[in-house]
Order: sequence, then C-alpha cells, then structure tokens
Amino acid sequence: MTSGTTTPAGPTGALPRPRPALGAQTWRELAYLTTSWPLDLLAFCYVMVWIFAASVLTLTVVGLPFLAAGLTGVRLLGRAERARARALLGLPIEEPSPLAATYRGAGFFGWLWNTLKDPVGWRTALFFPVRLVWGLFTFAAFFPCFFLLWPLLPWLARGASHVDRALVRALLAPSDGLERRIAELESDRATVLDASAADLRRIERDLHDGAQARLVSLAMDLGMAKEKLLSSPDDAARMVEEAHGQVKLALSELRDLARGIHPAILTDRGLGPALSAVASRCTVPVTVEDALTVRPAPAIEGIGYFTVSELLQNVSKHSRARHAEVALWRTEDRLLLQVTDDGHGGADATAGSGLAGLAERLAAVDGQLAISSPPGGPTTVTAELPWRDRTPSEGPTS
Repeated sequence: MTSGTTTPAGPTGALPRPRPALGAQTWRELAYLTTSWPLDLLAFCYVMVWIFAASVLTLTVVGLPFLAAGLTGVRLLGRAERARARALLGLPIEEPSPLAATYRGAGFFGWLWNTLKDPVGWRTALFFPVRLVWGLFTFAAFFPCFFLLWPLLPWLARGASHVDRALVRALLAPSDGLERRIAELESDRATVLDASAADLRRIERDLHDGAQARLVSLAMDLGMAKEKLLSSPDDAARMVEEAHGQVKLALSELRDLARGIHPAILTDRGLGPALSAVASRCTVPVTVEDALTVRPAPAIEGIGYFTVSELLQNVSKHSRARHAEVALWRTEDRLLLQVTDDGHGGADATAGSGLAGLAERLAAVDGQLAISSPPGGPTTVTAELPWRDRTPSEGPTS
C-alpha cells in the first residue's frame, strides 16, 4: 500500500544534493588553526637558534652582520605568514615597506644599521614565540572537537581565528600607518624627481631649439657681415640690421624661458600679481580674485603659480570657454587656488591628460586636486596646498 505515504526521495524521486556540514570559510579557518602550531614550532626554532648564535658571535666581528642577516630571514617568514593569513583567514593585511628602500645607496654599514633597527623584523621575531603557545592550544583542542563538538566547530573556529587575526594585526601589520606613509613618501619622491627631470629636459630642449639656434645663426650672419664690411658696406649694413632683429628675438625667447622657470613678478610682488599677469596673456578673459593678505613660502608660491598657469593653458586650449575666474585664498593651514570656466566641461584626470600629472605633482607635496566638470560645464578645478609661512631670509611676507 502506497497511498498516503511519502518517500524520502520526494515526489519526483530525486534525492537532495549532498552538502558539506561545514562551510568553505570554516574549513579554511580550521586549516589555519591546525597547521599554525607545526609551522610556529619551526619558525620558533629558527628564531631561537638565530638569536643564540648571534649572541655568541657578537664577541666576534661577524656577530652584527649575522644578526642583521637573520633579521632579514625573519622578514621573509613574516611575509609568508601574512600571505597565509590573507588566504585562509581572509585578513586584508598590507605588506610593510621593503627594507631595501631605507638604505639604498648607503653601503654596507648603512644596510647593517638600518636592518638592525628595523621594527618590522623585530616585531615579526616576537610574533612566533608569542603565538607558539596559542598555536599549541588550538592544535590540541580542535582535533578532539572534530569528534566531540563538530556541530559547534563553525563558531569555535571563528572565535579562535579572531585571536589569530588580532595577533597578526598587532605584530605583522604595518605599524600605525607609519609604514604606509613611508611608502607614500617614497612614491612622492619618485614623482618629484621625474617632474624635475622632465622640467630640465624641457629647458634644455627650449634652449637648444630656440635661443641657441638663433644665436648660432646670428654669429654666422655677423661673420659674413664682417667679411663684406669693406667690399660691400651696404650689404654689410643690411646683414647687421637683420642680425639686430635676431638679437631681439633671441632676447624675447630667453625672457619667455626665464619666465617659465621662475617669473620675476612672482619673486617681487607675490602670487596674486603673478597670476594676474598670466591671466592677461590668456586667450580667454580671466578675472582674478586674490584674498591673500600674506605671502606663503616661495616653494608653495612657485607650485601654486605653475599649477594655475597650466590650468589656464588647459582653459585656452580645450574648454571653448568665454570667461574664466581664478580665486586664491587661505583656510587655516592650507592654500587654495580655484580655476572656474564656463566651457563645455568633461575634464577628467583619469583619462591620461595633463591633469593627472598635475595631481601627482600636488600629491608629492601633500596637496590635492579636486575636479568638478560635468558634461556641458561649468568646470571647477580646486588645488589645495599646505601653507608654510615665509622665513625672514625668504623675503617680505606682504
């Protein structure tokens, strides 16, 4: 009799798909907990043998180099442990800045000193002895749990793995953002060096292709005029007149080049008047509003000047604007410069334009570049720089 009964297979006769008793993340956490103690034991042996041997060898000349080399090996163990924590615990932990960046070019003794005072290496050396006791406990406790308390394993594994996460964060993570800040400063330094090299190449190219070529041509014309001075005075006079015109053009090119390096009006009168001079040469009518009552340090003035100059060049070349405004003011310890135009908009620093390079240069001095440019306009670009007061040796403040 089958009426009124239901088979375990269900009405269609298909069995339900088997599922694991534990989730994938729980298995990863259990794998981390049960393998930590054997790995910690090996790392602990390495640390103890290294410290003991280094203590004995400190009586000789090779003691300190041996201690530094062992500390470099400890760093490698820490890198492997961070990778294991990311893979099994899902812990988003960053790598500290590489030690090589702190002693590049300092020679053997620079490497030795910077390695011995490396906080990442010493914290990593402390990590393995500290976690050895906890790893032994989890190793011994979780094997019986597989047979006796397996329904509670997801919660037990999550709680125990939180302890491991806390230990990894405390001893293996970059210390309080300091390592991250070091990496940022190294990147900013590279940006500044690249920008300086590009500026030097630009100046060299402008001199070679402009004023230098014109002066060479001038010297040749004067030489020819000298040869014709007695035989054909009229031709010599004409050639001298042409040479005089070339001298004027060469002087004009040198003035433009000098203005591009550091304009005299910026040194003499400050940022507001210098930007007003730039605005007067822009192909778009520009209004300048200067709310600064004191002058910042010359370096900050120079960066602000070239930032606004490049932004106004972008307005002239790409915006199709009818009018633009430049505003500069100070807010507490920041200098703000804003360029607004009524053009077609669509400016984007992520599209490989000059705005991206400008943002990198500002970031190298702890500055920021904010862009608001919806399609159809208007476009507003705000540059923010740290404010530094002038020292008496740097000139007047107003």
